[in-house]
Amino acid sequence: MYSMSAPCCDYNDGLRIAILLNSWRSRFLPAIRASYVRTIGAVAPNARLSFFEPANRPGDFPDPAHFDLIVFGGANVDPRKSHPWILEIHAFLRCLLSDYPTKKVLGICWGHQTITRVLGGEVVDAAPPEMGVATVTLTEEGRQFFSEAAELGSFRLQQHHRREVSKPAPGFIQLANENQCFLNEENTILSFQGHPEKDAETAKLRMHDSLRWFGFDSVDEKAWAKLQQLMDLEHDGEMVWRRILAWVKEPPRIPDIVTTRRSLKM
Repeated sequence: MYSMSAPCCDYNDGLRIAILLNSWRSRFLPAIRASYVRTIGAVAPNARLSFFEPANRPGDFPDPAHFDLIVFGGANVDPRKSHPWILEIHAFLRCLLSDYPTKKVLGICWGHQTITRVLGGEVVDAAPPEMGVATVTLTEEGRQFFSEAAELGSFRLQQHHRREVSKPAPGFIQLANENQCFLNEENTILSFQGHPEKDAETAKLRMHDSLRWFGFDSVDEKAWAKLQQLMDLEHDGEMVWRRILAWVKEPPRIPDIVTTRRSLKM
């Protein structure tokens, strides 16, 4: 279904980034696209972004030969479901990793969970769900990876999820506590539970989820104001994107990739 062969990367004209927007029939898709453009553009104005919507357009996937980075973004559906479009994303991911073993892959929120699930990890309901800016505490490996955050030992990102990874997939290094950030041993897959692509403007579009998740809405003025304050806090999205885009240019660990490619075809 997905026939692929790996090309060489050319960064002279800016990184080529394919972004899978996985929200099903969401009226917020234009705003989510705009948020990616703003946040990535703030650190890499020459990056060329292309968007795909496999949840709403069956078979709408990028040709990896044309991109340096493939992003599996967020969604509004439980990643443990088996809707046909979700299974198509799983198939695309497996083919991508098998046929393009050196391609850089980024997972964000639902993408973080989906990559983990497809590769053998586990996803569970979060207790409690998270909304707003929260601190992500780095492991020792995370301090080495995120040099800008090494001294503090943490960074802050917008969070918006009610499911989380409970068990990492085999072969993944935890860069942050509580399964918040992973890097695979081959240095080709990086994923975050949080949202480096979200700013306060975009985060506030989903404040209404507080009624289902926490039992309050704007009628509870005090709780509503507190939630708004959480979303307005300063965060480190730009720093995280700088590191992501620098990582895209780093070489993979070839010997380990050969083993991974064989295991995916078994």
